[in-house]
Amino acid sequence: MSERLLVASHNQGKVAEYADLLDGLEIEWLSLDDVHITVEMPETGDTFLANAAQKAAGYALESGLLTLADDSGLEVDALYGAPGVHTARYGGPGLDSRQRYELLLANMDGVHETERGARFRCAIVLAAPDGTILASSEGAVEGRIAETARGEGGFGYDPVFYLPEFNCTMAELPPGKKHRISHRGRALRAIKSDLAAILGRL
Repeated sequence: MSERLLVASHNQGKVAEYADLLDGLEIEWLSLDDVHITVEMPETGDTFLANAAQKAAGYALESGLLTLADDSGLEVDALYGAPGVHTARYGGPGLDSRQRYELLLANMDGVHETERGARFRCAIVLAAPDGTILASSEGAVEGRIAETARGEGGFGYDPVFYLPEFNCTMAELPPGKKHRISHRGRALRAIKSDLAAILGRL
């Protein structure tokens, strides 16, 4: 019998990505929409892990379900780790994804190629139905900020995140390859054994 597990997202694409990367587990995957939750949990932590824990515990209590939540973002060395936990809000309210990465490029203007190091980082937290934190993991992928946007795939800052080993931006990778090398993919694989063990005890 499959265990019901909530992914703390309204994005069905993200739920499908979780299911793909955590294949082999007996899970009925659910989104926030599937359980009719519209409340937004606060993200007031100063780390990705703290924000993921807030969301996992909050949505677990709201739903009464085993819950996985993640928080992720971009850290740019030349900007002293910014935008970091403020990645989704970089530049303030009202900007779309393209305007945010164009602002990033503008703020990186004149920075030499060797100083454009950056990484995408993701933290994932698993919470019990009573909000208790059961497991957590983190993943990162290293790259650098391109001088111009390239690629039509992905979302967010993918068009300006260059991967030297693939000689392309994240937005130019096929979705399957991106999911497997991404920060979220690495964090999900890192938590898989803990999740499998917890499911085995239920």
